[in-house]
Amino acid sequence: MIRYLILIVILLFMTACSSKIAAPIHIYSLGTVHIVPESSGKDHQKTIKVSFPQTLKEKISNKMNYSYSPDDQGVYLNSQWSNNSGKLIQGNIIEALVKSRLFKAVLPYESTAGEDLRLESNIFDFSHHVRGDASYAVVSIQFSLIDTDTGKLIKTKRFSYKEDTQTTDAKGYVEATRRAMNRLSKDLVRWLR
Repeated sequence: MIRYLILIVILLFMTACSSKIAAPIHIYSLGTVHIVPESSGKDHQKTIKVSFPQTLKEKISNKMNYSYSPDDQGVYLNSQWSNNSGKLIQGNIIEALVKSRLFKAVLPYESTAGEDLRLESNIFDFSHHVRGDASYAVVSIQFSLIDTDTGKLIKTKRFSYKEDTQTTDAKGYVEATRRAMNRLSKDLVRWLR
């Protein structure tokens, strides 16, 4: 009888410890871009393939990165992107190029269809910076346009944006990142004309 009583007390104690409710995880996406369609352009009859972005620093994941200094970095525990940041950026760029109507077709890199042009990208920064009272989203991506027939680089450009956040939390970071990505999308379309 005492064994059963001790066993019940131990089981109750263990279930009480393991039933803590975790904070909910907030899932965010980049949203849609607002692009004005082009009537025609020099590459209107060409297809373009958008490569999956590469990164030179942090691992591409669905984690949201923040930093309080160049040496102090972390990830938000209760907030994350809806997909890995590379996929979100690639999707955002594809959407902007489709809406722009600059090309006959805009393809993801995974497509087996042939292409005339390839757009490659390197992510230099895609994170939330908090420096004292200042808080901002940083988006810095370099694009390279390549002629796939010759393999030659047509042009390359790095786009960098720093958007102030309304709050220092993940939600403020996401809103500022959406504004930065909207600016990047418009500038990228203008650059590709």
